[in-house]
Amino acid sequence: MRSEYKRSDFTKLERGKFYSAVAAGTSVALLEPAIAKAFPTSKAVNEALAGLLVLTEKTTRITRRLTRTRRKAARTA
Repeated sequence: MRSEYKRSDFTKLERGKFYSAVAAGTSVALLEPAIAKAFPTSKAVNEALAGLLVLTEKTTRITRRLTRTRRKAARTA
């Protein structure tokens, strides 16, 4: 055991605290303090990530179109 750990800290732990949530198929993620401050609830985190996915899909589509257009222009030139 590392020197910075104290045995007294382990008496506060609860065995299997997240077992039921994990068994139900949910995920547990630890957020850094600055992120947790910006997104204080699970709902806020989920909304931000959902928005990021939508943005990623839109950006991917734009990039694909530009790439195809450039290829056609190169063939005709």
